[in-house]
Amino acid sequence: MKTIDELLAEGVAGKRVFVRADLNVPLDGTTITDDGRIRAVLPTVAKLAEAGARVVVASHLGRPKGAPDPAFSLAPAAARLGELLGADVAFATDTVGESARATVAGLADGQVAVIENLRFNPGETSKDDAERGAFADRLAELADVYVGDGFGAVHRKHASVFDLPARLPHYAGYLIATEVGVLKKLTTDVQRPYAVVLGGAKVSDKLGVIDHLLERADRILIGGGMAYTFLKAQGHEVGSSLLQEDQIPAVQEYLRRAEEKGVEFVLPVDVVVAPAFPDLKTKAPAHPTTVAADAMPAGQMGLDNGPETNKLYQSKLADAATVFWNGPMGVFEHPDFADGTRAVAQALVDSPAFSVVGGGDSAAAVRILGFDENAFGHISTGGGASLEYLEGKTLPGLAALED
Repeated sequence: MKTIDELLAEGVAGKRVFVRADLNVPLDGTTITDDGRIRAVLPTVAKLAEAGARVVVASHLGRPKGAPDPAFSLAPAAARLGELLGADVAFATDTVGESARATVAGLADGQVAVIENLRFNPGETSKDDAERGAFADRLAELADVYVGDGFGAVHRKHASVFDLPARLPHYAGYLIATEVGVLKKLTTDVQRPYAVVLGGAKVSDKLGVIDHLLERADRILIGGGMAYTFLKAQGHEVGSSLLQEDQIPAVQEYLRRAEEKGVEFVLPVDVVVAPAFPDLKTKAPAHPTTVAADAMPAGQMGLDNGPETNKLYQSKLADAATVFWNGPMGVFEHPDFADGTRAVAQALVDSPAFSVVGGGDSAAAVRILGFDENAFGHISTGGGASLEYLEGKTLPGLAALED
């Protein structure tokens, strides 16, 4: 895999460089609530611009239905990128149409443009190779060189991620190079003890990575909504908590295998419950109570780890040499249910371990809860991509960058 440093050594002045970024930021209307993914691609874009490239940045945002939708416009991301660069960033109002062609043609050396949301074109996500390839052909007309730096999208077989690199000289940007280097530390020559913390809503989203990590991790700590399927699998009442009943047999098998292999599986011993899911807009008091994990009342919903669980999890992370964390421990967006996620983040900050925060909600949580990003070994920009890498899957976007 060639890197951007090799491209810069070859010279990029005057060349149109297509940077496939991940600007898929959370929006409240047109306000960006977390610009972490924009800042993550900044080193690549800035270095190319400094070297005189004409930089064309492209990304998806959200899940539009293959047609323009103002709610998913990249215009706010383009404006924020310009603020971070300290330079004007041109914005094309389409992907490969008249505006994109004119905007790219108008770039001078060292200038940057962002084209509109790639998923406004059905060819970006099409499962039909010909349709996807046709869109990639039109994207290729906008550039001389391709730089892949949208790690959060490399697990997708999409036109701009998989097909476009085959049509242009291609290189890995700084972000992708860093992400792959970090993930290799979690899969080869891992420093032990190796602890994994998995949370989030659905256990089904994590089955593959749990299966893979049972062969590699020393201990696995479970929290978030997925914990209640594990507790149910042990025969406990979980009230009205999030539950994937159909996953109970798989969870029971993982618990059996973990015991067989000597992998420590750590589940909550107490949980914070409330009668209903909290209002995340008003942050109104949710009237939480704490109960033992094996004594949840039938009419209550588990929404966070309890204080004894937080102490337990911190103790299980204190001596780890390597930690991978993906998924919050509770509904961290509400102050009544943020302590579990805060406790895990603080444990990683306090630990000398090499810690990786695995993207998505976990990355957003550490920022929202006020932690210094530099206190962690690495904060990934790609939750799904990180998980699939750890599952041992071939990621289309990384395979496309190989020579």
